[in-house]
Amino acid sequence: MPIFLVRGDFVPAAPPLRARSRGPAIPAPLARLTRRARSLPIAAAALVLALTASPAYADGTFFFGYTPKPTARPARGFAVGFNMAVVGFEFEYSNTDKVDSANAPGLKTYMFNGLVMTPGSAFQAYATAGAGFYNEANLDNSDTSFGTNLGAGVKFRIAGPLRMRLDYRVFRLSDSAIEKTSQRFYAGANVAF
Repeated sequence: MPIFLVRGDFVPAAPPLRARSRGPAIPAPLARLTRRARSLPIAAAALVLALTASPAYADGTFFFGYTPKPTARPARGFAVGFNMAVVGFEFEYSNTDKVDSANAPGLKTYMFNGLVMTPGSAFQAYATAGAGFYNEANLDNSDTSFGTNLGAGVKFRIAGPLRMRLDYRVFRLSDSAIEKTSQRFYAGANVAF
C-alpha cells in the first residue's frame, strides 16, 4: 500500500475505488438482445398505429337545423375542419333566427372546436367541445360576448366523399345573455377533401 506525505506525517493511501457491482456480468450478445427486447413493445405499438391510422383530411359542412327553446326556430350555418386519425379541429358559424312574438332571441355563434372521433371514413361518431364568440339579439337587447359549447354527432358516408352529418350542441353563453343556455340540432351535407 503506498504512503503519502501530508504535513510531515505518513498516512496510508485509501484503496482504489471500484464500480458497484449490479450482479453477475451479462455477456455482450445477451445484453444487446435484452436491450432489443425492451424496445420491442414500443416498436410493435408504433407499427399498429401506423397500419391502422387514417390519413388526415379536411372537410366542410353546410347545415340546417333548429333551436328548440324558448320556441322552435330555424338555424343554418357551416363548419370547416381538419381531421386526423381520432382528433380534429373545426371552425363553425351558425345563425339562429329570432322570433319577436315569443321573445326568442336570434343567435349567431363563431366557435372553434376540438373533436375526438372514432377512426374510419364510412361511419364516425364524435364528441366535441369548443369556445368562441356569439351575438344574441332580440327587439330590446343585444349581447356580444364569449361562450362555450359541448356536443356530439355522427358522420356517415352516402357516396364517395359526400357524407351526412347529424349534430347536437349545447351552448353556454355569458351571464349577460338573454338565454344563458341554448341547444341546437342539425343535419348537414359534409364533404371530405
